[in-house]
Amino acid sequence: MKSAALAIVILLGGLLTYVSLDFPSWGDPAAPASRHVSPRYIEKTLTETSVPNIVTAVLADYRGYDTMFETIVIFAAAVACLILLRVFRRMQARQVMYRHTPSGITLIFAEGAVLPPESNVFERIDLDWVPQSVVIKTACRLIVPFSQIFALYVIAHGHHSPGGGFQGGVILGASVILFALSHTLRNTIARFSEKLAVGLCVLGVFIYAGTGLVCLRPGSNYLDYSALAPLLRLDPVAARSMGILIVEIGVGIAVMAVMIHLYINIASAGRHDEGV
Repeated sequence: MKSAALAIVILLGGLLTYVSLDFPSWGDPAAPASRHVSPRYIEKTLTETSVPNIVTAVLADYRGYDTMFETIVIFAAAVACLILLRVFRRMQARQVMYRHTPSGITLIFAEGAVLPPESNVFERIDLDWVPQSVVIKTACRLIVPFSQIFALYVIAHGHHSPGGGFQGGVILGASVILFALSHTLRNTIARFSEKLAVGLCVLGVFIYAGTGLVCLRPGSNYLDYSALAPLLRLDPVAARSMGILIVEIGVGIAVMAVMIHLYINIASAGRHDEGV
């Protein structure tokens, strides 16, 4: 079986390599893409979409279908990881507790111990717990808000400078992961629960796909943002620019939620109870 699979991979790889020899050379000015496609975008993007950043216009407008399905692929990856990694059955884990003493911190390990709700002497911590640094916590508390503001700027300013929904969503997700690394996973889940992450994944995809549905007015096509002009009370060119911003927001929300969801599942081995 392994030999047959190896033979199929080698055969398919050789076929793809052979076919790739017919592609134009890298950077060939006589290639069809360089002679027809690229000049069309360079000459018409600003007048048709009012977006100076050609990359953003191509990804979110001219290639809107492609980018929408890329967002759906990210959502599908999150669902697949949820199915593969998430442990839905309740597992009895060791209770790791500590208490402050005049001489320092005393760790106490107890199998299956349950703390009373009114207890304020002991506190449950993670198995891989290490003493938290006040310097790291304070630094991250200062870094996280500015990171999130910058992420929103990257999403909103993707029309005019490098950025967009994918980049801004990654920065937003990284800010939450930074909080998890500087504090505990349990504190992170208390602020960003699994239901919230899954809901935001769905919301991001729905914003993108729903924008295309709103564009389905008589005589208009799916993801033709100029059809939003009467609804937004803008001219068709400005409506295309605003439509790009709307779908970029959806992409940013989906990417952020998927990043956080993957980190929580990987860090806790799918149990969502403790981890790095």
